[in-house]
Amino acid sequence: MTMADADDGADPFEVVNDRCACLHVRQASRAVTQFYDDALRPVGLRSTQFILLAALRLVGPVGITALAEELVMDRTTVSRNIDLLEEEGWVSRSRGEDARVREVHLTDAGNRKLEQAYPRWRDAQEEVEAALEREGFDRLLQGLDQAVEATRGETA
Repeated sequence: MTMADADDGADPFEVVNDRCACLHVRQASRAVTQFYDDALRPVGLRSTQFILLAALRLVGPVGITALAEELVMDRTTVSRNIDLLEEEGWVSRSRGEDARVREVHLTDAGNRKLEQAYPRWRDAQEEVEAALEREGFDRLLQGLDQAVEATRGETA
C-alpha cells in the first residue's frame, strides 16, 4: 500500500502498518538491540552500555549533553546509563575546562570491559552484515543516516 492508496478509499490506517517509517525503524531497533544484547550478555554489558563506552573511547572526555547529541539520544537516558556505568567503575566524572560542565571519562576498568566485549560485538556485527550482504548493509546505513538528517532538519 502506498500513501496514494490510502487516499483512494482504503482504510487509511493500513498505510501505518505498511509504510510508517517510525513503526518499521522501531521494530528493527528492538530486534537488533535484542540481538546485540544477547551477544554482549556473557560479558555483563547491554548494547547501549557498549555503545556509550565505545563513544567515550572515541570522543571522551565529554559532557552528557554533547554525548547525547553525538549519539542522537535523549539526555536523561544517557545520564541514567552513565550513572550505571559509573557505579560499575567503568566511567568517572570530573569538572571540565568549563567548570559548569562535568565531563565523563572512560576509566581503565571501562576500557578493559570494552576490550573484553569487543570480540562478541564484532561477531554479532559480522553476522548482521553477512545477513544483509555488503551492499544491503551499506544501503541500510546510508538510509538510516539520511533518515536522521531528514528528521533533524539537517538536509541540504
